[in-house]
Amino acid sequence: MADELISSLRISAAGMRAQGTRLRVISENIANANSLPTEPGGDPYQRKMVSFKNRLDRELGIETVRVKKVMPDRSEFSRRFDPSHPAADADGYVSAPNVNVLIEMMDMREAQRSYEANLTALRSSRRMMQSTIRLLR
Repeated sequence: MADELISSLRISAAGMRAQGTRLRVISENIANANSLPTEPGGDPYQRKMVSFKNRLDRELGIETVRVKKVMPDRSEFSRRFDPSHPAADADGYVSAPNVNVLIEMMDMREAQRSYEANLTALRSSRRMMQSTIRLLR
C-alpha cells in the first residue's frame, strides 16, 4: 500500500512540475504579446510552446510526465500598419508576435486545471498516508 501511495505522490508531483513549466511559458507569451521589433527587418517576440514526454521512474516502475522541450511556434507573424514605428517597413507595416492572447488564456486555464487536479490527488494521497501512519501507531 505504501508503494502505491508514494507512486501516486510522485506522479502528481511530476504533473504539477510539468504544468508549472507550461504556465510559466504561457505567462511569458502573454507578457510579450505586444512586443514589437526595435529595428526594420527585425523579428518580434515568437510564441513558445511546451511539449511533454513520459519518463520511466525505474525505482518505482512508474511512468511520470516531464517537459520534453520548450520550442518556438513556427507560425507566421502578423503584421500591423504603423508607419510611425521605427521597425516599420517601406509600406508602413510592422511584424507583430504570433501570440493570440485568447488562445493563451484558454491554454492557461487548461494548465491551471491540470495543476489543480494533480494537487488534489497529491493532497488525497498525503491524507491517506497520514491516516495509515496514525493507524499503525
